[in-house]
Amino acid sequence: MLRRLTVRDFVLVDRLELDFEPGFGTLTGETGAGKSILVDALAFALGERADAGLVRAGGERAEVSAEFDLDDAPSARDWLREQDLDADEGLLLRRVIDTSGRSRAYLNGSPVTLQQLREVAEFVVDIHGQHAHQSLLRGDAQRALLDSHGGLDELAGKVAGAWRSWREAVTLLETARGGAEALMQERDQLEWQVKELEALAFSADEWAGLDAEHKRLAHAASLVEGARYALDLLAESDAACVALVDNAVSRLDHLVEYDEGLTEVSAVLQSAQAELAEAVSSLRRYADRVELDPERLGEVERRIEAVHACARKFRSRPDELPELLARWQERLAALGQAADIAALEARAAETRAAYEALAKRLSKGRAKAAASLGNEVSRVMQQLALGGGRFEVTLLPLDDGAASGLERIEFRIAGLAGTEARPLAKVASGGELSRISLAIQVVTSQAASVPTLIFDEVDVGIGGGVAEVVGRLLRELGTERQVLCVTHLPQVAARANWQWRVVKSGKGNQIRSDVVPLDNAGRIEEVARMLGGVEITAITRQHAREMLDFSVA
Repeated sequence: MLRRLTVRDFVLVDRLELDFEPGFGTLTGETGAGKSILVDALAFALGERADAGLVRAGGERAEVSAEFDLDDAPSARDWLREQDLDADEGLLLRRVIDTSGRSRAYLNGSPVTLQQLREVAEFVVDIHGQHAHQSLLRGDAQRALLDSHGGLDELAGKVAGAWRSWREAVTLLETARGGAEALMQERDQLEWQVKELEALAFSADEWAGLDAEHKRLAHAASLVEGARYALDLLAESDAACVALVDNAVSRLDHLVEYDEGLTEVSAVLQSAQAELAEAVSSLRRYADRVELDPERLGEVERRIEAVHACARKFRSRPDELPELLARWQERLAALGQAADIAALEARAAETRAAYEALAKRLSKGRAKAAASLGNEVSRVMQQLALGGGRFEVTLLPLDDGAASGLERIEFRIAGLAGTEARPLAKVASGGELSRISLAIQVVTSQAASVPTLIFDEVDVGIGGGVAEVVGRLLRELGTERQVLCVTHLPQVAARANWQWRVVKSGKGNQIRSDVVPLDNAGRIEEVARMLGGVEITAITRQHAREMLDFSVA
């Protein structure tokens, strides 16, 4: 669950650190105080798109950190381990954006991409925005919600992959049928190119060895001369270093017994004596091994020239030739398959059968999930003053299928405007749509695996007894998950286990939003304000107190 949110220089927020509690909490405040800014800040930390406009006026950068416990999110812990990110101390998301619009993201202190931030966020938080009901009118959103409710996301991903494989096979077949001559010309060209590179039999390792051998052979005379010169200085001339050091060691050995202060110097010279002897031995072996070999030098130079000539012909660097050969061989193999029309037809039929098998499994799962979702949402709708209304999920067959499966998903409502089930967008009014949206969100959230749910003013257009039901539903949801709701309804706020108030203050052009945790007395005042507006009377306070007492009972 969400433990702490730290916000700095974000829109109207200067500095803010909030410690979250389990259960159901509400965020209230006057219109324009900035209630939704906290939700926006959390969404920013979770990887939502952002721009420099999020930086508070006068600030250099906006920064948001969100800290989560992972005891109730094992999938997030597993994901962190797969990414080689520390998963033992929970989850810390941090994101920074400066005035130039440059954004950086971190997971448990390690820099990550926004995609990684979004991936892990899906395991810990689900945010329902105040305009969520608008997305419910889109077919893709309805399909995604149904698949999520039915636990079909993984299978839907496999169906999409199978669809792509099938369409690629069909495309290759059609290309082979319509462009056989062009494919033949490309294959002929590749064949002689591959044949030439294979005849060269060249590898990247050989290139490094050729270069080293060429340098050695080309400078063999200088190498032999240098080795002999060093041997002469060290061991073979009249004033050889080895003989001089030997004499010095012998002389000091006799003097050590008179003064032990020479012991350390004698030991150093003895070490040098041994190292000089080893160097002389190595030089003699090297000088005996290095030979002038003009014939081998010529062979190496001819090989190097052949490699360079081939690289120039194919407009490549010598060390890139092996990779070039591999690419051409792969393409040639693919063209060989493309020339086999029968094989391509078989491949297209095979991938189509694989797609249809997976898609039928998905359709079966969707039919089951549609019946379940329809019944559960219909039940909640009755509690939200939508009596007689019935929610249905219809699966409409597609002639040739699609990447999303064999059917189109459509949410329908019956009983609100006549008895016939009709598409959601054509039946529900704005207020009804908000309530239906909330029913769907409550039901699907119960089936979701994320431990923290955020509702941002999803209760717009709701009031009276319905608002009390909404509050009760969210409190019930809070017994299973951590729930935070941004609301303007006193009936919802009174049902919360804990409550914060957003206040806006400022001088001149400097405006800031702060969050104040409310104790019981503070909650009475805030709920009274929500009930009575500017003028708060003893009656409204009493009403607020009764609402809070009733919610606890």
